[in-house]
Amino acid sequence: MKQKTSPGLKIISLNRKASFNFFFENVYEAGLVLKGSEIKSIRSGKVNISDAYAIERDGEIILINAHISSYKQASYSDHNPMDDRKLLLNKREINKLIGKVNREGFTLIPTKLYLKKGKAKIEIAVAKGKKQYDKRQSKKTRDWNRDRARYVRKTS
Repeated sequence: MKQKTSPGLKIISLNRKASFNFFFENVYEAGLVLKGSEIKSIRSGKVNISDAYAIERDGEIILINAHISSYKQASYSDHNPMDDRKLLLNKREINKLIGKVNREGFTLIPTKLYLKKGKAKIEIAVAKGKKQYDKRQSKKTRDWNRDRARYVRKTS
C-alpha cells in the first residue's frame, strides 16, 4: 500500500473505512512518539490503523489500537505491536480536541499515516459516526458515480 504523492511525503497506511463510517469535521496533523523498532517497522510499511482511535488521557492525546508489527531484526529491544502511542500536538490543538470529544460527542479517528521529511506523521480527523441510512446513501451515490463513469466511457 506504499504510495508516493508529492516529494517528501510517502503514505504508509490509509484508513479507507473511516470515510464510510464517519462524517469528518476537522483534520489535524500530529507527530507520534515512537521507539526505534517502531519507526523501522513503519518505514517498511507494516502498519494497520483501520481499527485505531484516539482518546484523551491526563491532558494528552493517545492513539489506541494501532497495530505496528514487530521488527524482525530488533532483538531484545522490540516493541509490543498494540501499545498505546502518544500524539504530539500543540496545547491549543489538544484543548480544542478535548472540548469537541467531551462536549459535542465527536471521536478522533486516524485517517492516514505517512512519512514527511523522514518523520512519521498521522492525520487525525474529528469525526461523528454515520447512521445506517447515511451509509446506504453514500453507497448509493458511489455506485451511481461509478455507473455514470461507465456510461460516459462507453459513449465516447
